[in-house]
Amino acid sequence: MTVNLSEERVTAPAQPVKRVLLEVVNFGIVGASGVLVNVLVFNVLLHVLAWPAMMATVLASVIAMATNYLGFRCFTYRDRDTRGGRRIALFFAFSAVGVVIESGLFYAGYHDLGLHGPVESNVVKALSIVLASVFRFLVCRTWVFRHAEH
Repeated sequence: MTVNLSEERVTAPAQPVKRVLLEVVNFGIVGASGVLVNVLVFNVLLHVLAWPAMMATVLASVIAMATNYLGFRCFTYRDRDTRGGRRIALFFAFSAVGVVIESGLFYAGYHDLGLHGPVESNVVKALSIVLASVFRFLVCRTWVFRHAEH
């Protein structure tokens, strides 16, 4: 009697990897829409309405945070338990930490490095968003939108 175990060994580990890759792609899609909202609001506030740079970056991040919550809840993590105020509170608490990270990085580039021009400020904004997004991804998948416990 011959038992073929090779298929099980190949496909079993592939499923969790595939699931995480799909999660990363979906997170990226929602995140990209949040980046667009963030950068658009930031540019309107800073370059059109002449708001102070830090106020513009923080408000833009908060508005993007709200749109991202809806995207994560309805698209990226729609298969997970999202009921209850605890999830919303966790999302906004961790997102607030993300805003602090993003704003701190933006401050360093804008004020400490003197990157004030329209192109430079957008490069600093984009880099700060990307770096803070790593933190946001890890906390969203680990604590905010985790799989329901059986």
